Amino acid sequence: MIAILRLGHRPDRDKRVTTHVALVARAFGADKIFVDREDKKLEQTIRDVCRRFGGNFEIETGVNWKGIIREWNGKKIHLTMYGKPLREKIDEIRKERDILIIVGAEKVPGEVYKMVDYNISIGNQPHSEVSALAIFLDRYTNGKWEYKKFDGEIEIIPSEKGKKVVKRKKLPSEEECIDMLSKQGCSQEVINHCISVKNLAVKIAELAGADVELVKVGALLHDIGRSRTHGILHGIEGAKIARELNLPDEVVNIIERHIGAGVTKEEAVKLGLPPKDYTPKTLEEKIVAHADNLIDGNRKQKISEEVERQLKKGNKDYAERLMKLHRELSQICGIDLDEI
Repeated sequence: MIAILRLGHRPDRDKRVTTHVALVARAFGADKIFVDREDKKLEQTIRDVCRRFGGNFEIETGVNWKGIIREWNGKKIHLTMYGKPLREKIDEIRKERDILIIVGAEKVPGEVYKMVDYNISIGNQPHSEVSALAIFLDRYTNGKWEYKKFDGEIEIIPSEKGKKVVKRKKLPSEEECIDMLSKQGCSQEVINHCISVKNLAVKIAELAGADVELVKVGALLHDIGRSRTHGILHGIEGAKIARELNLPDEVVNIIERHIGAGVTKEEAVKLGLPPKDYTPKTLEEKIVAHADNLIDGNRKQKISEEVERQLKKGNKDYAERLMKLHRELSQICGIDLDEI
């Protein structure tokens, strides 16, 4: 949990600054912002951005800032030009998962300096609290915020020239996904497995800075094709069902490419599948595929168990791809996925 506490907000004078603090917090990976002065218009502005551009970012104004700091169950970091340089403390701070970042205006009460765990400077010269927060979050996340995806009504497509904006299909909720599995005829055993894969995949996605909502939906629906077959075709059949349900292409691809560490075009031909490359490409596709590798039924297993199983079947190349995918995701997450 990454939360921001904005002190010194003046609704009548600097609402644009606080708005930009909130927008930076949302875009750079924070989960919530607290604002000391009540400002319903500010709340509406930020919620409107979240509705249009996506994300689960929250805002709460008119809070008791002393209570927020005292009751925070995690490390508290105050950004101030009088603090210790970020470069000296960032490695230590990165070890913390729950942090509260205090961002003040011109005058911050002196007691704040004593209530926090860290007083951190982003350079010891005066500049904007907006830039200070952006730099801190970039360093704290090791730049992973840049790969985060948002489930919004609109999406910006990066381009060298001009502006490209597309409307995205909305992702279904967790309840809607489970309802889809049930209505398609999946057994309770398959549904329980999908839920177990989802739970692990979400943990990996959070560590990897991936699109958590997309991973959640993809993981819940990855085996929807088992309503038609339990053979290797269940990925392809699942993708067909997803298209029939008018699900986003990102979800369709997760379902179609989730088999093990993926099926190459050459392997697909040998297996009698339509000639196509079914290996996972995006980070979200890889996360769901590998979470499935690490869940046997509803039980979390180590990658060595799955590798040994494939080696006994004579699938040496496939086993090597499993290990390669495991190492890749473990490196991105900063922890061996066997330890999650």
